[in-house]
Amino acid sequence: MDIRPRTVRDLDLEAFVAIAMGKGTLRPSPEDLDAADRSYAFLQEFARDKVIYGINTGFGPLVQYHIPEADSERLQYNLLRSHASGMGAPLPDVAVRACMLGRAVTFLLGYSGVSRAVIDQLLTYLELGIHPTIPQHGGVGASGDLVQQAHIGLGLIGEGTATYKGVRRPLAEILKEAGIAPLKLSMRDGLAIVNGTACMSGLGAINVHHARRLVDRAIAMGALISEVVGAYDDHLSDVLNGAKRHTGQNVVAAGLRGRLEGAGWTKKREEHLYKQRDRSNGSMFDHKVQEHYSIRCIPQVLGPIHDTVEQSARAIHDELLSVDDNPVVDHRTASVYHGGNFHGDQVALAMDQLKLAVAKLCMLTERQLNFLLNDKVNGRFPPFLVMGRPGIDYGLQGIQFTAVSTTAECQALSTSLYVHSIPNNNDNQDIVSMGTNAAWMAARVIDNTAQVMAIQCLALAQAVDIAGVKETLAPANRAFYEEIRAVAAPVITDAPSTATLHDLRSRLLINDLFPG
Repeated sequence: MDIRPRTVRDLDLEAFVAIAMGKGTLRPSPEDLDAADRSYAFLQEFARDKVIYGINTGFGPLVQYHIPEADSERLQYNLLRSHASGMGAPLPDVAVRACMLGRAVTFLLGYSGVSRAVIDQLLTYLELGIHPTIPQHGGVGASGDLVQQAHIGLGLIGEGTATYKGVRRPLAEILKEAGIAPLKLSMRDGLAIVNGTACMSGLGAINVHHARRLVDRAIAMGALISEVVGAYDDHLSDVLNGAKRHTGQNVVAAGLRGRLEGAGWTKKREEHLYKQRDRSNGSMFDHKVQEHYSIRCIPQVLGPIHDTVEQSARAIHDELLSVDDNPVVDHRTASVYHGGNFHGDQVALAMDQLKLAVAKLCMLTERQLNFLLNDKVNGRFPPFLVMGRPGIDYGLQGIQFTAVSTTAECQALSTSLYVHSIPNNNDNQDIVSMGTNAAWMAARVIDNTAQVMAIQCLALAQAVDIAGVKETLAPANRAFYEEIRAVAAPVITDAPSTATLHDLRSRLLINDLFPG
């Protein structure tokens, strides 16, 4: 699918993610290409008799060293090679694609002064599926994603390794096979490739996409648990939730109400409690008057999570369509501006907030799971939703350990990276964003949360079968139940569940962030 925005400024977040996921190809407009070409041509002329950072100076604390014109090309190659110093496992291909796309979008805005060859090479790699190896560790988020993007640059010049057709091997071999020449750097191409926030922002876009999916599925799961336990429906009412002004709470409540239309198992308070004033057994009521918070307070808990995801989406989208270079080359005002647009604080804060919100979603899911598995709490299901012989068969007892363990890891990962600045680079970078780390930690929390939600999906379907309410479920809840059952059969006799849980995760929730 060709994605042809009028200009790159019109590229929305979902189109960006579609390209990153290999479901589309960016086709730049003539206007975008002209803007990039004008920026490059202007810089060529402007830099002839001026001191311009990264063209005729060293980098970082070595900026005070003058670089003669004869060494200008070598300077750009040395920057890529020296900063391609990351460690750890490779980032998944989708993150690499998002990083390359983010860099291409920035260059097409026409403020970077890069040669057309850089843009063409990035778009060619995206189209052919050539993904340079980017290690997870190395970026501090200012001057942007220097280390990660240096590995992208290394790949563009034909060095290092990459995945191509699912196999990781030397890039020189891949380029020879594909008939592509290595990129030849000129002027400030190397600096433009490494400066900026494309890695953290690209990964942030993928994170937001998956987080939105999890919130949507959490609403579906909230509706199904509300019905299967026979909850009162007034906690979802428009009157109650409308009394609070928070957008997310009302969006979630409306979503739950919509999914519960036609429900045969939720209760009306006016019918069960208001019409019959006293149904107590001595000093205690023999029925539940209010549900546990993990059910009754779904709009209040999931609402701010929804709002945080959307706030993070706006911040990431704004960053992806921003000029994150240093210096900024503007042919329109005929000048070059030195500053710090490469600083990733907006992304770091957005990813910390997203991570915190998704961790709370994981906690909500785990508490709903516990409600279903603990017969002393729910008062209606056998322990661990056992459908076989209790004591001989163990139902879902084993998977609760995994859910609790994974939730605990999410809680531990929720500490802020945004406030963990460590000065480096001879104190030139004396305050940094850690945005790349923040985005990667958010990805891990999202990945973990999807695993816990997969476990809860299995428990929800098991509860429906035990309660015998499948035929009376609301149509939306019945459809969700059938989605689960298309992947996972009821657990009657004990069997390993890992493969089933992975299938539920990838088919109902999100595909793997971490392949292999």
